[in-house]
Amino acid sequence: MPVLTLSNGLHSNAKKIVAQLEVNSGYAIITDKMIIEKTASRHHLKLSTIRKVILTKQIAFNDFTHEKEKCMACLKQVVAQYSQTDNCLFHGILGHLIPRQITHVIRILVITDKETRVKNCMALNNSSRKEALKEINRFDKLAILWTRQTIGKKAFDESIYDIVIPTDKLNTRESVALIEEHAKNLNSIPDTLVQKENTDFELAARVEVALAEVGNKLYIRSDSGNITVTIDKSVMMLAKFQQKITAIARKINGVKSVETNLGKNYYSNTIVRQLDVDTPARLLLVDDEKEFVQTLSERLKLRQFPSKIAYDGKQALDLTNKEDLDVMILDLKMPGIDGFEVLKKIKETKPHIEVIILTGHGSAQDKEKCMELGAFAYLQKPADIDLLTSTMKQAYEKINTEKE
Repeated sequence: MPVLTLSNGLHSNAKKIVAQLEVNSGYAIITDKMIIEKTASRHHLKLSTIRKVILTKQIAFNDFTHEKEKCMACLKQVVAQYSQTDNCLFHGILGHLIPRQITHVIRILVITDKETRVKNCMALNNSSRKEALKEINRFDKLAILWTRQTIGKKAFDESIYDIVIPTDKLNTRESVALIEEHAKNLNSIPDTLVQKENTDFELAARVEVALAEVGNKLYIRSDSGNITVTIDKSVMMLAKFQQKITAIARKINGVKSVETNLGKNYYSNTIVRQLDVDTPARLLLVDDEKEFVQTLSERLKLRQFPSKIAYDGKQALDLTNKEDLDVMILDLKMPGIDGFEVLKKIKETKPHIEVIILTGHGSAQDKEKCMELGAFAYLQKPADIDLLTSTMKQAYEKINTEKE
């Protein structure tokens, strides 16, 4: 079930190639116009709003309405549904909405030099050179802005295509033959993988539609129903925002689990707070969830809390014997030596270290036990970063007071 996406420079002979592929191989041709109209009808959106989004025009009050995000998500869902059609060919710029990780897609660029395109336009439309240039430049600008918006690349960047067809060197018959030869390679991809990729794409798109009302800069991926949402813009009260995202996504049919993480732009937009306490690099994070603890370390560093990391209880105890530490943030449930045992041994051998418990599996009994063993504080995951840094500040203040 091959899927082709074909983008082109205006007046590069792409229409003839597409028409011949339809005749030769029976491809179902899916145009941008079809996708836009179906999206408007199915999701009750204004055509004018969808066109604004595709033209990357500003939408008034989008920070409150999230119309742009809703349109993008709905367009993606329609593309996902179309992509399950046998032997389909997306002709236009909206094929770029298909995720790059999908393997059963061949991405094609049909292009030629601008001078040839200008001559083709003048001959076809009986227009002047100035009019032809204006039409081509307008089309190119749209393609450039859309491609940058969807995949962060230039529209005619050869690296984002599997086949680049220069129509000043290949005629229609040769171009079609080249595409058909490459398309045969897709037949070797197992049907089970094709089905999985289609299902993941469609599910991720449905989740994205559901989350569009929440906010922007959310990127969704699905792996056999396990959803990952990347938050790529700083938000207020992150923990509550993550909880809201998770609650919405879990309601979508087909979703098995939901995980959230933070993108690089989340950090670039985060305000770094200077704390009015001495915060030397004597902080240890202990958690066997590597991705979580690495992300936490990066976020704390932005807030002037550089740290070291241990991924299990043994590493934590070894580091406390080698390093002069002040504060430890400790998970409870870990393989081998668990958090309770680490806390007990730390308070026996290094009682000056303030230990903040940060766990996702705790209970009232666990909290009581930890406080009896000498923990400074007991927090539940996912803890708001401001609450965590405030608690750490209090721990450092206690340490400084005792030193004085």
